[in-house]
Amino acid sequence: MDERLSGAVLAAGHGQRLRDATGGIPKPLVDIGGRPLLLRQIEILGQIGVSPIHVIINSETYNLMLGRELRLPGDVELLIGDTANSMESLLRLGERIAPGRFLMMTVDAVLFAADIGRFVAKATKLIAKPGSRLDGALGVVQWRGDAGPLFVHIGADRVIDRFGEPRTRTVTAGVYLLSTGVFTHATEARSRGLNAMRRFLAMLVDRGFRFAAVEITRAIDVDTAADLTEAREMIVRGPE
Repeated sequence: MDERLSGAVLAAGHGQRLRDATGGIPKPLVDIGGRPLLLRQIEILGQIGVSPIHVIINSETYNLMLGRELRLPGDVELLIGDTANSMESLLRLGERIAPGRFLMMTVDAVLFAADIGRFVAKATKLIAKPGSRLDGALGVVQWRGDAGPLFVHIGADRVIDRFGEPRTRTVTAGVYLLSTGVFTHATEARSRGLNAMRRFLAMLVDRGFRFAAVEITRAIDVDTAADLTEAREMIVRGPE
């Protein structure tokens, strides 16, 4: 990777839909591939060369990490916040991320480091292309029928036109390469009462921000017990 990027992991949610399958363990600490989801995301970002890595978790997760003596790498800047929603988690991190571009992952997006590396390389190339006027790129994947995805509507130029219904074949994959310029609209988003990152992204597109859609072959958003089983099986199979 030619350009040094900051990293970010959104991990402050409670993951209620997954709790029955994990014995009440919060999603960031759910084991997959032999380590907690949170550590897996941090390690992947580190493998790609991202530093520092900004992480937001809630107080429940933090207290459990203390009890388990779970340590994070030295270049991780940890923020503990019981935020109301994913948008507020992102905006809180935005107050700490240095100006420039940052690579962000949601804690429940299970991907392979090689696929994320290819995403960064392609996204960086698209952003640098003369005349692109891109503010970032989102990893997208073919919808596999899971509930509650964020559908992506993509124009002929592979730039995202809008998000949400009606359904398309493509959904977000949980990995984003963004400019910190997105945070210039934080005050507006809060004043409008937006309550999810997906609504914040939709507002940005309405405001003229341009995000490229970059296809990723394999990604599983872990929200349910079935998702967790599928993700663990994917990890066992390994990269293709």
